[in-house]
Amino acid sequence: MKKNLLIVDGYNMIGAWPELAVLKNQDRMEEAREDLLTRLSNMAKYEGLEIIVVFDAQFVPGVTKSYQKYQLEVIFTEEGETADSYIERIAGEMNTILTQVTVATSDLAEQWVIFSQGALRTSARELYKSVKKTEKDIRQHQKELHFEQYRRNSPWNEQQLSSLGEKLKELSQKKEKLTKKMRKKE
Repeated sequence: MKKNLLIVDGYNMIGAWPELAVLKNQDRMEEAREDLLTRLSNMAKYEGLEIIVVFDAQFVPGVTKSYQKYQLEVIFTEEGETADSYIERIAGEMNTILTQVTVATSDLAEQWVIFSQGALRTSARELYKSVKKTEKDIRQHQKELHFEQYRRNSPWNEQQLSSLGEKLKELSQKKEKLTKKMRKKE
């Protein structure tokens, strides 16, 4: 089975995702990057994806680095290299028989280059929808786990719990009747 690799044009996502665009417009680019990385990390862990996030060095002058964060590979390109050219280069190198590369960008020119190298593409909007869906799935999974943990500690099975529920309902109705009788006598 092929390994899936998602390469994300970081600033393209920041400009397109509503919450991140607000931070960008308020000159809070560091927060926008952190929020993007956190959300992509959650998706990577939940979906079992390997993700590389690429940022242009133009917004962080003098920074050229690659590091692991939140189980993501984060890359700031060299000052003379754009994220687009870096992504195009590594997408071609990493798209092999064993690895299916998908590039997240809304840049049409970059999409054509990606397609010509056999990689897949997803737009910023499509990735945003996927991340939102994954976040919803994670919340639902957490609720189910909480309920399972709650149930796991219970000494009764489903049928016994149902019987107990019926008995509780029956006793509650008897209590109401007794309460009404007592009030009438007063």
